[in-house]
Amino acid sequence: MDNLGGIFQRAVYLGVGLASYAGEKASEKLAELRTETQKLADEMVKRGEMTTEEARRFVEDMMNKSMEQGPIDSYSETRPNEPRRIEIISEDDSSTEVDRMRQEIKKLQDELHHLQKD
Repeated sequence: MDNLGGIFQRAVYLGVGLASYAGEKASEKLAELRTETQKLADEMVKRGEMTTEEARRFVEDMMNKSMEQGPIDSYSETRPNEPRRIEIISEDDSSTEVDRMRQEIKKLQDELHHLQKD
């Protein structure tokens, strides 16, 4: 029973440690984001594209949005099951360049289907 308590205690410490580490990393990233956003705003003020008051609000808005935004979905979860379709639209369908591109696309599609079967 004593061993189970020690394992539970270590698991709690591990969880607290991971949460602390994640918090530190998030703080670092937010500081980095603030610095980069401030540089961008300063550059825009320097060019005369915005006033200093607009730059201040811009930085604050960007920081608020970044803190409100949830975690970014990974690409693997949003990736479609099949390749994105590409359609060649041309006013002159007799163009040799368009024909060559269609042949190349057909060849790549055939190669893709062959690789998917393997």
